[in-house]
Amino acid sequence: MGVLRFDKDTSAAVAPSRMFKAFILDSHNLFPKLFPQAFKSVVYEQGDGEAGSVKIMYFAAGNKHTYAKQRIDVLDKEKFYCKYTVFEEDNMLDILESIVYEIKFEASGDGGSNCKTATEFHIKGDGESKLEEELKGSVELGMALFKAVEAHLLANPDLYA
Repeated sequence: MGVLRFDKDTSAAVAPSRMFKAFILDSHNLFPKLFPQAFKSVVYEQGDGEAGSVKIMYFAAGNKHTYAKQRIDVLDKEKFYCKYTVFEEDNMLDILESIVYEIKFEASGDGGSNCKTATEFHIKGDGESKLEEELKGSVELGMALFKAVEAHLLANPDLYA
């Protein structure tokens, strides 16, 4: 099994506490509202959003995937840090063992935030050659979600304040 790791830094014009609350703590409510074309619903199968919780993301019709299960491994609300693992997804199991995400929001000098994201794709066997298209779609969706949450918070300055 191999591991591909990608690190990405992204800036937002919104404070880290608000981005963390929206993007991490309330994503189960916010993602389906902001992206109904991608998310049908997000529900907790186990727990209530703390470390150890498992949530299922059900994707809207027409998407490549129908669902994904993720476990929250670490949640630090003081440091605006979350680590979670996607361990089951209907179309990933032939090439991926899991996907591990680490997300940390930090204050920037201008009142906004920097988001540092590390993504590790844990690959089964020789699945690396099949992974390129999967990576492209995953990165595009992640960036679209990030920018949609930022725009929503800028348009609604009292949300998650």
